[in-house]
Amino acid sequence: MSLTLIEKILANHSDKDVVKPGEIIDIEIDVRAARDFGGANVVKNLINNGLEVDDPSKTFFTFDCNPTGSDQKYAANQQYCRLFAREKGIKVYDIDAGIGTHLVIEQGLAYPGCTIISTDSHANILGAIGAFGQGMGDRDIAAAWASGKSWFKVPKSIKLTFTGKRPANIYAKDIVLNLLNRFGANTLLGYSVEMYGEEMDKLTLDERITIASMATEMGAIIVLFPPTDEIIKFAEERCGRTIEKVLADPDAHYDQELELDISSFVPMISRPGHPDDAVDIDLERKVKIDSAFIGSCTNGRYEDMVVAANILKGRKIAPGVVLKIVPSTNDVWMRLLDEGIMKIFKDAGALVSNAGCAGCAAGQVGQNGPGETTLSTGNRNFAGKQGKGKVYLASPAEVAASAVAGYITTPDAIPASPAEFVAGHEFSTQAVKRAASSKKPTVIEGKVWIVEQDDIDTDMIFHNRYLTITDIAEMGQYAFDNLAGWKDFAKKAEAGDIIITNKNFGAGSSRQQAVDCFAALGIQAIIAESFGAIYERNAINAGFPILTYENLDSLELKQRDKIRVNFETGEITNLANGKSIKINPFFDVQMEIYQRDGLL
Repeated sequence: MSLTLIEKILANHSDKDVVKPGEIIDIEIDVRAARDFGGANVVKNLINNGLEVDDPSKTFFTFDCNPTGSDQKYAANQQYCRLFAREKGIKVYDIDAGIGTHLVIEQGLAYPGCTIISTDSHANILGAIGAFGQGMGDRDIAAAWASGKSWFKVPKSIKLTFTGKRPANIYAKDIVLNLLNRFGANTLLGYSVEMYGEEMDKLTLDERITIASMATEMGAIIVLFPPTDEIIKFAEERCGRTIEKVLADPDAHYDQELELDISSFVPMISRPGHPDDAVDIDLERKVKIDSAFIGSCTNGRYEDMVVAANILKGRKIAPGVVLKIVPSTNDVWMRLLDEGIMKIFKDAGALVSNAGCAGCAAGQVGQNGPGETTLSTGNRNFAGKQGKGKVYLASPAEVAASAVAGYITTPDAIPASPAEFVAGHEFSTQAVKRAASSKKPTVIEGKVWIVEQDDIDTDMIFHNRYLTITDIAEMGQYAFDNLAGWKDFAKKAEAGDIIITNKNFGAGSSRQQAVDCFAALGIQAIIAESFGAIYERNAINAGFPILTYENLDSLELKQRDKIRVNFETGEITNLANGKSIKINPFFDVQMEIYQRDGLL
């Protein structure tokens, strides 16, 4: 049987010759990583369950969320991981190294055709080299560190072929923002997407990384680029051995085969709140900005920095605008220093930090304040993700040009004089509460909270400013406190309640806390049309009940109706009117994990 690229990689790492979409398999993990905020919980899970590390040579810590060690809780977690690493012989890429997903490529730990997991939800960035990468929660990572393997549900595949010629003013970031404009945040939910076409073959590694890094924002499991000879050569030079090129079979079966004309793509910008709210940059042109950011795992590469430097050279950043620049790795940082690019940045008036993730995880530079408008090269602009202000997403070229102009613009339209400021600020406070614990029967009854919204992301559920919390009992008070209209949810929720919501619940980050906060509140279950891929795993592995449905209309549910849910059969009954339907019940692996109170 012919296989797609994802199927071939997964089959090569399992005990099967052929795997099919929907099949759950155990796969060998070649690279097993944990970051600084998730690493401490991984270690605690291992210790609390009496587990040892399977193969330290394949196991790594990457301290990229807070590479300055500026936050005491981050610093404590980092040191806790260092001590564990010394005892177990685990390599630590410490606060001077850079972004973990970039390091594993740069250092030759990962290579085309391999498998890698990390507590980073953008581990699927490895699709840039034709490898399988996945972000997972701390229980998942702990289990893989202990066994060397992880269970995975084989995804369906989409073959996306690009026709036409790429316009000269279209950067890699524009390509992925055009894709987000076309597909949104959930059309590709749960799919592996393979990228083909003459213009895709021409993409550099840095450009492929930019596009692959935003698979998570499109809801995809991964965006895979078949490796070219150049990519293979790059990887062989770094890992010091011959690599066999793994490609999809010519007659592989895809769930969908789509074509897009890249010549129709336009420079794009994502408006604040949702990466998929991507529009022609002309619609937002001349919006005044307070700050700009160039970096992140999406656009912190050498080529990104060169593009920005070419625009900034001989120019100054607009008065009052702050430009923050963070290279992805220390090797990139040193190359910029050696080639004089750092001097261009500093002469222009930019703040340059050491390599790392920057504002994305609230651990370094890049955060903004209330009322502040930021133009960023990052991958996410969820409300509150990069601070209290508004964040637009764009390419490094457009960010650099806008930093000089003082407003959103393109490199071909930088004004002779920068824009002036009109000040304005917004402030808010939020109230929270501590919650009770929950029980786990196979048939439950509870009152519903109907949250009619698609794409509720993990920052809306459990904001990144709370990521250093490791005590589950403290998490409930922060549930939904970043979701508009639901900020007082923790105050109103009662132990035993059930949440019903729409598509792609839990989109975004790999944070386990976005599941555990509901358990802390005593929420019994979450029922949604679909879940973000990592969120689904985290809930199942925590033994927290989640179920999916296609249509609940016949139940005629009203807010705070009481329902009965059977996890084994999928039967739901509205106890207010006696109407029943069947939805998707637990699958076998889910029930097994649930019955033993969690993966570990």
